[in-house]
Amino acid sequence: MAHTSTHNDAHFSIFGAIQNVFSTIGSAFVMMAQSDSRMRQIEALNALSDAELAERGLRRDEIARYVFNDVFWV
Repeated sequence: MAHTSTHNDAHFSIFGAIQNVFSTIGSAFVMMAQSDSRMRQIEALNALSDAELAERGLRRDEIARYVFNDVFWV
């Protein structure tokens, strides 16, 4: 006995594609917000004197690594 389906999956794939587009846009906004926050943190640390950085256990050349340590230097 053969089974035949007249169900059309195109309807569902369109919604999936739209959902993927919005998901990608949302991810981009999250990345932009995180980058802005990290850049403000870098600017704040760069504004400190070398002595103030040393009190925090940092050197000026380590600021970017410190701020982005969970992203690039895992």
